[in-house]
Amino acid sequence: MTTSRTAPAWRLARTEERSALLILEGDWLARETGVRDQATVERILDEAGDAERLSFDTGGLGAWDSALVVFAKMLRDAATRLEVDAAGLPQAASRLLALATEVPEEFPARPATRETLLARVGHRTRARWRDAVAVAALVGETVQRGLVALTGRARMRAVDVLLLMREAGAGALGIVAIVNGLVGGILGFVGAVQLRRFGAEIFVADLVGIAMVREMAAVMTAVVMAGRTGGAYAAQLATMQGNEEIDALKALGIPVYDYLVLPRVVALVAMMPLLYIYACAFGLMGGLVVGVATLDLSATAYLVETRGALNSTQFVFGLVKVLAFGALVALAGCHIGLSAGRSAADVGRAATSAVVAGIVGVIALDGIFAVCADALGI
Repeated sequence: MTTSRTAPAWRLARTEERSALLILEGDWLARETGVRDQATVERILDEAGDAERLSFDTGGLGAWDSALVVFAKMLRDAATRLEVDAAGLPQAASRLLALATEVPEEFPARPATRETLLARVGHRTRARWRDAVAVAALVGETVQRGLVALTGRARMRAVDVLLLMREAGAGALGIVAIVNGLVGGILGFVGAVQLRRFGAEIFVADLVGIAMVREMAAVMTAVVMAGRTGGAYAAQLATMQGNEEIDALKALGIPVYDYLVLPRVVALVAMMPLLYIYACAFGLMGGLVVGVATLDLSATAYLVETRGALNSTQFVFGLVKVLAFGALVALAGCHIGLSAGRSAADVGRAATSAVVAGIVGVIALDGIFAVCADALGI
């Protein structure tokens, strides 16, 4: 059923010597009849002549919406020499016109306040302290829930852990092999250039073997996982934060730590020793290829020398380091992801921050291990 509409119309009548009455008729609808233009307003003011007061008569007014309010506001804004009385408009239109008139065109600019140096230092110190407290709480909860997980009472799904282990382990074999193989070859080449001057080419095997097993395999594998897995953890959790999935888990009473953080920490820590052994193999292979190709050494002599240079202490030390690196990378990614904002830009920032924090943390922790190893005589 179609409702017939009447075109909007107006006519001006003089009521007193200094007053005019604007009679509105028809339907004033923005979608069907549009909004009156400025020429109409100027025509009304011209016909009003020397009147000092303009009022409305809406007895013949039909349906109306914002078109009527806009028209009345245009008329009031353009009337500089006469008073426009909105009392004759419908009550709702009068209230809307009053609200539209009261809103200022421009908001005054807030005076810029500059913080003092002491205030900036204080704010940043408080922010860093809050981050340190949050990280300490996360580490403590990891230890606590990890002990609970050993008894089988943690609320995490085994299928999630297995999937994360496959992504962190098998999915990283290619990049770990390439990086550590190249690092082993570079160490072998640098050592060959220097040791050839002293006729000690055979000690290239010692250099590559000790450097890869003790330092480079663990550090380079951790750096690769920080860029590959730590950033992925942060992006995943930040996306869940933006989609309010974490809020939904909390509302359902599901422990977020057991369901999201602990499986990721367990998966990465479990895969890091295997990746470390794998990296050591490719690093030693890279040094072997360079040593045999650039020096007058046989593969047998190289391997015998490498075996004599390495012992179980070197491997145990490397395994302890890589376990600590894995826990650090996983915790950094999860912490940054859970504390990220809810916008799409925050997801990218969280991933970048997790990669940077993971790499810097690995290098710093490796320095601590080096100092401890020197103190212990390892």
